This record gives sequence, structure tokens and C-alpha cells, in this order.
Amino acid sequence: MARTTPSDRRDLILAAAREEFAARGFAAARLDDIAARVGISKAALYLQFASKEAIFRAMSEALIADTLPALVPDDFGDTPAPDLLRGMIAAALVRLTSADISFVPRLIIGEGANFPELARFYLDHGISRIMDIVERIIRYGVSRGEFVCADPHHVTRTVVGGLILSNIWKVIFEPVGATPLDIAAMARSHADVLIHGLAVRKETAG
Repeated sequence: MARTTPSDRRDLILAAAREEFAARGFAAARLDDIAARVGISKAALYLQFASKEAIFRAMSEALIADTLPALVPDDFGDTPAPDLLRGMIAAALVRLTSADISFVPRLIIGEGANFPELARFYLDHGISRIMDIVERIIRYGVSRGEFVCADPHHVTRTVVGGLILSNIWKVIFEPVGATPLDIAAMARSHADVLIHGLAVRKETAG
């Protein structure tokens, strides 16, 4: 293995941590094994991160930072809200079921009761930020007269619920024999149902 340098060591540790957490879960993952994947000593790893929890948080932050900008643009411009919601659902499903990130919800669901601080971190920095994006789209659609929604708070949870179920299906149920989920078809169906339910009807418009 090539010798690591201080400039790339942090990124290599986070990549190794993803592999360990995905393979073993949080509790069973060992700092020794993460260090070994990188080719450094455990002492060198501690120079970058104070604990396994700190590695998990940094790894999650990096994944979230890479994912959120791909879901919707910061500036909606004049894009119709249905298009934004449809695009967001499609992009989110692809990311949440991709190998580099799909294990995280599985890990949180499986081990969150034993590590509540990590579950809370993922809620605050991951799930809540995705819900903020969805609610922003819904309120934007209402402001443009494209959506009717008296309760964006709970509708947002309906949207995100379909995304989380898709992740659970792919990473938990498919490995034990469930029918494989077509992500593109799921994205279309989920968006169709939601947009149809939110759309302004001609008889109620005006």
C-alpha cells in the first residue's frame, strides 16, 4: 500500500471507516481494523480523530455534504414545483440506495437504540435537512399556486417515508429474498402519487 501523507490521511480514514461500518456495523467496527485498511498505526489514527464516534460523525457529514447539493438547486428560479419534487425524489432514491451510503440508515435503525447520540446526530444532520428541502419545495409550490397543502409538516414526512422504505427494502429485505426494487420505477410512482395529491384542481383554482 502506498504511504499516506497528512494531506490525504483524513480522507483515507473516512473511506476505510465506510467500509468497516458497512461490513460490521458500528459496535463491531474496530479502530485497529480501520487503521489497518489505511496502512497507519492506531496512534496515527488518533491524531486525526479522537474516537470511533468522531469518525462516524465526520463520515456522515461528508456523505451528507456530497448528497444534499445533488437533490435540488439552492435557487429554484422559475422551475415548476412538481418538476423540483420529481427530480428531488429521483436523485434522493439513487443516493440513498447506492452502496456508499445505503448502509447508514440500516446501521442507525439497527443500532440507534444502543447509540442514541449517533441516531440523534443522523436525525439532526441528515434526515431533518432532507425534510427541510422537501418542505421548502412544497411551500414553494403553494406560493406559486401549483400545490394545495394545509399541512406541509406532515406531508413532508410522507415524502421522506417513501425514500426510507426504499432504502430499507434494498439493504434489508432484498438480501433475504424480497423482490428487487426498480429504483427508477419507484421514483416515478412515488412522485406521481404525491404530485397528484398536491396538485391544484381546476375546480378549486382561482
